[in-house]
Amino acid sequence: MNHYQVLIIGGGTAGITVAAQLRKKDKNLQIAIIEPSEKHYYQPAWTLVGAGTFDFKDTEREEKNYIPKNVTWIKDSATDIIPEKNTVKTAENGDIIFDYLVIAPGLVMAPELLPGLTEAMEKDNVCSNYTDPEKTWKVLQNFKGGNAVFTQPTTPIKCGGAPQKIMYLAEDYFRKSDIREKTNVIFATPGTVIFGVPDFAKTLNKIIIDRDIILKTYYAPIKIDGEKQEITFRYINSDIQECAKNLRPSIGEELFGDTEIKIKYDMLHIAPPQQAPAFIRNSEVSLKEGPNKGWVDVDVNTLRHLRFPNIFALGDVAALPTAKTGAAIRKQAPVVSGNILHLIKNGDLDKNIYEGYSSCPLVTGYGKMVLAEFKYNNVRDSDPLISKLVDTSKEQYSMWLLKKYGLPIMYWDMMLKGRA
Repeated sequence: MNHYQVLIIGGGTAGITVAAQLRKKDKNLQIAIIEPSEKHYYQPAWTLVGAGTFDFKDTEREEKNYIPKNVTWIKDSATDIIPEKNTVKTAENGDIIFDYLVIAPGLVMAPELLPGLTEAMEKDNVCSNYTDPEKTWKVLQNFKGGNAVFTQPTTPIKCGGAPQKIMYLAEDYFRKSDIREKTNVIFATPGTVIFGVPDFAKTLNKIIIDRDIILKTYYAPIKIDGEKQEITFRYINSDIQECAKNLRPSIGEELFGDTEIKIKYDMLHIAPPQQAPAFIRNSEVSLKEGPNKGWVDVDVNTLRHLRFPNIFALGDVAALPTAKTGAAIRKQAPVVSGNILHLIKNGDLDKNIYEGYSSCPLVTGYGKMVLAEFKYNNVRDSDPLISKLVDTSKEQYSMWLLKKYGLPIMYWDMMLKGRA
């Protein structure tokens, strides 16, 4: 069969959750998922893997165990979307026709967008939780002091807080290993602040001061020299005087020209540049211009495509002004599944809308976590029940327990089963 009522591209968090919700609400729908991978990963735990406090094997399960019953699994890769013909092209199964399409393939790592990164990642002192969290743990264990640099690219990335989570855990680990006094912990970000939501930023700024972490804002990485152990940043604030004024010779910062800064590192953790998969970027469904170029063009509240009314997108690939997280998908999936069912049965959209909810469980050390929940425009959106019990804008042991034990159970047993 090459025609389905609902065709879903991607068997990750978003694709499986939407399929499970649709199947629960209507057992007669003809649904298929295009997904080439046999493995499914719980990536939020990779932060903890990188800090030696979670087993990587426990983040990996068989994809076949999570494809909902009576949903067809097309074990293949999508290669193109032809929206005008309601067609998805695949690598091995030819053309597949849909009535409704859900685009949820996630994003891809693009280290090639940062000169020198691919080569540097092969070195023993450069790591990334985004690609190999077990290597991060080895790098932390082998680190003997010096400059520990943590940074992120200017592209959108999944879980925008992850680059600083591993930085807090590493700093805590260096204390426990008695090498903190001979270590400069440097967090360099292209962002203007440590975190966009004021309540959580206040807590994080205090942690940075109290723990003597060197925060560098407006620092956009532009190249890496793995042989020399140097990373070069461009200072992207228009106030160039500020750049020179804030240089720290004590960590070996050097200014080149007006806006380029080199820092030597003894270890480097980096989130690689990230982008939508090539078949999305090349398809009509993506934006071709502007800040969201390459991502899928959807309405920010309904998640319906702005030009093709039988297409929806959610998760990392959607052009939405909020953080790309699994928690965001938990709120997006009911909107997408509800809208599709409503369109099939009534010819119009459901009343449910997505308000930009996302969540960043900010692990700030072993046994400590700030649960940052927010929606569009950086408005705090904390869970009313949890907020009655604890102040989630402060470091809490209970939130650490939630991160390490509660959220994985919620993911595997509830979200992916269409129950949350």
